[in-house]
Amino acid sequence: MEQIKAFDKDKLTEITKSGRVILEFSADWCPDCRFLDQFLPAIEKDFADSKFYQIDRDGAVDLAKEMDIMGIPSFVVYQDGQEIGRLVNKDRKTKEEVENFLRSLD
Repeated sequence: MEQIKAFDKDKLTEITKSGRVILEFSADWCPDCRFLDQFLPAIEKDFADSKFYQIDRDGAVDLAKEMDIMGIPSFVVYQDGQEIGRLVNKDRKTKEEVENFLRSLD
């Protein structure tokens, strides 16, 4: 999973323009984000047709506000430049919860 520290609209447009792209908004200080870290390699493997990016929410505060990302960890999914789904809240997420969400988009 590629990690992006500084994230803005231009970078968002660039990385989401083609294919299935899954953005995970996270932060180093977030315990629920760190809990999910252990499952991310398996989630990526299970959804190998998608490109995953971990976005440092603290390096994208303005864009996160604009995108209504008020809680982390949160996921926003794009297909060919269009947002097709989001799992955005401040709750701790399990591997099963994330994978069920991603499957629901197919």
